Amino acid sequence: MPPGLHNAITDVPGIRVGHYTDLKNLTGVTVVVPEQGAVAGVDVRGSAPGTRETDLLNPVNLVEKVHAVVLAGGSAYGLEAATGVMRWLEEHGRGYPVGNETTQALVPIVPAAVIFDLLVGSAEVRPKAEDGYRAAQNLRGGPVEQGVVGVGTGARSGGLKGGVGSASLVLPGGLVVGAIVAANAHGRAHDPVTGEIYARFLEQNGEFRLKHPPRFPVAPDYTDIFSASFVRNTVIGCVATNARLTKAQAQKVAQMAHDGIARAIYPAHTMFDGDTIFCLATGEVEIEGPAELSRIGAVAADVFARALVHGVLHAYSVGGLVSYRDLYEQ
Repeated sequence: MPPGLHNAITDVPGIRVGHYTDLKNLTGVTVVVPEQGAVAGVDVRGSAPGTRETDLLNPVNLVEKVHAVVLAGGSAYGLEAATGVMRWLEEHGRGYPVGNETTQALVPIVPAAVIFDLLVGSAEVRPKAEDGYRAAQNLRGGPVEQGVVGVGTGARSGGLKGGVGSASLVLPGGLVVGAIVAANAHGRAHDPVTGEIYARFLEQNGEFRLKHPPRFPVAPDYTDIFSASFVRNTVIGCVATNARLTKAQAQKVAQMAHDGIARAIYPAHTMFDGDTIFCLATGEVEIEGPAELSRIGAVAADVFARALVHGVLHAYSVGGLVSYRDLYEQ
């Protein structure tokens, strides 16, 4: 990475990330906050999603900017965490202004998505509004903590321990694309026979730090890829860029970013996944035409795939789930 950058979504100027981690009950919250708000889009590709405020991001709808994106554990219960993030934002004067000369208020716009982690730790303890508030209190720039933290605390990916991962790429002209992901897929990020990471070909500057040389994956075995032992999964995440995008363009980038799941995970977008990707555009860098937009989307897919791999590789064994590194990198 260029000097001063961290291979993380926070390399996009103005983007901050905060985690709340409950290691006892193996669940948590991750919040992504654009300091000045951001134009946002979303693409919900999975068949079992748990989301909040995604309809608001439709390009035909009123609100142009969002103030945070929440990624949480706890299945549908975890959507409550967004309420705590709203409270923190309101206290800090951030939100959509409403009212008139006599009565005014702020309504922070906080889309959210959740993963199913109820069977990893405690099924009775789920992220609450207070936990979302704590995640917002922990907002930081710079390096992003990865692995068994935040929304990744109870993540399970392909039957192994999953976690939070982040990555970024800087393009000529100062354009930056970053991503943060909860690696919690039904499918695997690795070949179960050779252990090869499927998206290893996207690695930048040895970032994955794998001990073994590349190994060719073998032909997939279709007999056990829908084993009941690891169903109810979801990859959720957020890509961010400093490009100036419309809501429709941000939605397109979110749509293209889903290709990163397919590059890193097999199988992807199953009936057991609720895959959801948000896109935040902070607007500092002008772009020209559909070709430049398509390049941002293509880069977003690769960065998302790399972030997903980091979520798997930074995880450690906990909650009865073995990590990739403990299984294949000894």
